[in-house]
Amino acid sequence: MESRIRVLLLIACAVALGGCSWWPFHKKPAQEPVPVEATTADGAAPAVVEPTVVRRKIKTPSIKNSNFEIGPYMGTYSAQDFQVNPVVGARLAYHITEDFFAEALVGQTHTGRTSYERLSGGANLLTDSQRILTYYNLAFGYDLFPGEVFIGRRAFNSALYVEGGFGATHFAGDDRFTVMMGAGYRLLLNNWLAAHVDVRDHIFDLSLFGSTQTSHNLETTLGVTVYF
Repeated sequence: MESRIRVLLLIACAVALGGCSWWPFHKKPAQEPVPVEATTADGAAPAVVEPTVVRRKIKTPSIKNSNFEIGPYMGTYSAQDFQVNPVVGARLAYHITEDFFAEALVGQTHTGRTSYERLSGGANLLTDSQRILTYYNLAFGYDLFPGEVFIGRRAFNSALYVEGGFGATHFAGDDRFTVMMGAGYRLLLNNWLAAHVDVRDHIFDLSLFGSTQTSHNLETTLGVTVYF
């Protein structure tokens, strides 16, 4: 009897294990349909469309590497005790770096009469040729505040600079060692032209009145320079 029950149990287990393959989680995944390539009306494969891109011609701007500038200037020269007189001159500058530059200056003015000459009623201390003042200076400058200035809708490069140097002043028939200090403002109108406003002090010793005294001679000028 027991052997029959065991046989029945074994048959039941075999049937149960064989039916596991029919459970839902053992179902094979459905295969995705293979896409059919698109074809034209006559059955040929469509041609690949190549994009047509028109390339622009880019012109690189040509920026001149100009380190020299030269140009004239004019203004007023206040010779101490010799009145304020017109002055004309020229400058030649070399830009050593973006901020440092060296500058050679030459200028000339015809000084007026001193207060003593005007009050004395005709006593002239100097001849007409001796009243011509000519200076030669070599200066070094530094662009203290470079930047831009806007005029209307246009922007112009500019710089506020200081400079100092030395040279000689020919006045009253003699050459006098001169120390020059000053400041200026440079406005670049384009890539080759600039405008300058300068204020300088020319310091030299003068001994026309019996004793030697240090004279300060202020100069204010407006000029233009060309870069090359």
